[in-house]
Amino acid sequence: MKIGGLAKLTGVKAETIRFYEREGILPPPARTQGNYRDYGNAHAERLSFIRSARDLGFSMAQVRELLALADDASRSCAAVDDLATAHLQEVERKIARLSSLRDELARMLATCRQGEIADCRIIEVLGQG
Repeated sequence: MKIGGLAKLTGVKAETIRFYEREGILPPPARTQGNYRDYGNAHAERLSFIRSARDLGFSMAQVRELLALADDASRSCAAVDDLATAHLQEVERKIARLSSLRDELARMLATCRQGEIADCRIIEVLGQG
């Protein structure tokens, strides 16, 4: 199938597919006589894997590592568990940071007196760093 068909099948834009090829995480496809990329089912499966991992927030380096692990079916999944556990801990740190940001913004808005900018509590707090 051509790149447009693969893009439609997987929900991944053609430019992203080309990027993954350049990054070496999606193998280059065969070429047709007209020099079009000719993708197969294996490309679609690998691309779906990549998309799922990226949707879960795994970095490109982590995706590369997950793919290497997935390509060696005889290995223990302990390495995958370790990678996923580390990623979950990072997600939890980000959630805690975002919760703190939310609380600070809510506190700033709660002190807003809806007056003039010269008396704006939000501007004052932002100015204090």
